[in-house]
Amino acid sequence: MNVMNNTLYDNYNGDHSLSIDRLGVESRAAASAFLAAGIAPNTVRSYQSALAYWAIWLQGRYGRAINAGPLTEVVVVQFILDHLARPEAGAWLHMLPQTLDIALINAGVKAKAGALSYNTVRHRLAVLGKWHGLKNWQSPTESVAVKTLLREARKAQAREGVTVRKKTAAVREPLEAMLATCTDGVRGLRDRALLLLAWSGGRRRSEVVGLQVGDVRQLNEDTWLYTLGVTKTETNGVRREKPLCGPAARALSAWLATAPATTGPLFRRVYRGGRVGVAGLSADQVARIVQRRAEMAGLDGDWAAHSLRSGFISEAGRRNVPLVEIMAFTEHRTVATALQYYQSGALIKSTATLLLENLDI
Repeated sequence: MNVMNNTLYDNYNGDHSLSIDRLGVESRAAASAFLAAGIAPNTVRSYQSALAYWAIWLQGRYGRAINAGPLTEVVVVQFILDHLARPEAGAWLHMLPQTLDIALINAGVKAKAGALSYNTVRHRLAVLGKWHGLKNWQSPTESVAVKTLLREARKAQAREGVTVRKKTAAVREPLEAMLATCTDGVRGLRDRALLLLAWSGGRRRSEVVGLQVGDVRQLNEDTWLYTLGVTKTETNGVRREKPLCGPAARALSAWLATAPATTGPLFRRVYRGGRVGVAGLSADQVARIVQRRAEMAGLDGDWAAHSLRSGFISEAGRRNVPLVEIMAFTEHRTVATALQYYQSGALIKSTATLLLENLDI
């Protein structure tokens, strides 16, 4: 017995001993695998894009690599000044050198020359903060100077009429106009079912394309249930069922009757001649479906997949549906975020809008 214990002890302190203050190579790889698997694919792509941008900007501006160590507050302040346009002498100015701007475009990490939007800069900084956290470095994005500069820059832009762009909300009327275009055979059946499912519950596009045939089950002619797994706000893998009723349920029935399947993605690609493939739609294709249907319906606005989510919440506000019920569908984490859309709809039906009713002018 003692010999066995000694042998185990010797083996443990030999080949398998670990450092108390540093993870080994295999452990770091395992941790990275967990992090990669736990982040939604769309988020991973956005992080990769932002880090690629940082890498090229740092090399061009400071001649250093992104892996060289934690960045300083000064570097982050310079990034903000390089990319956020400021009003000065009747013009909008930013400090990004033109040669570096061109290099970023040529590298494919920047779409066009000029300043970035406020939201894009915020996203770049958020990704940098996460990068520092993963490296166990102190993030310069949390400094008072950086936060103050961002706040004042936002105020300055707002005073000059620069607003944060939001996608047009597809409330009941534009949704009906889009649905009226869905008369083009199999593609129309798919798009009608997709639009109604995404709208009825305010689903994110990643949630829509993530649904599998096995995630839906029919209760009766007018009711289906669909199950969500891991999403942007629910990362623990708890599966939740959401109802799909009335026209949305019937549209799903029509789609599955036309394109029956026992496994695979719920919404699949449709090819010429109405042939349904086995590959699922991408998140970008959901956005293009919304944009195409809006264009076919002759709707003005800035349309995207998010139009369905925001439209559902706005329409619920118009009908005075309790916010808690709406959040049970949309799974918003904070009331403040949901209220941005809910209040705009609710105020339209507010009695305060009728104060000038019957005014004789």
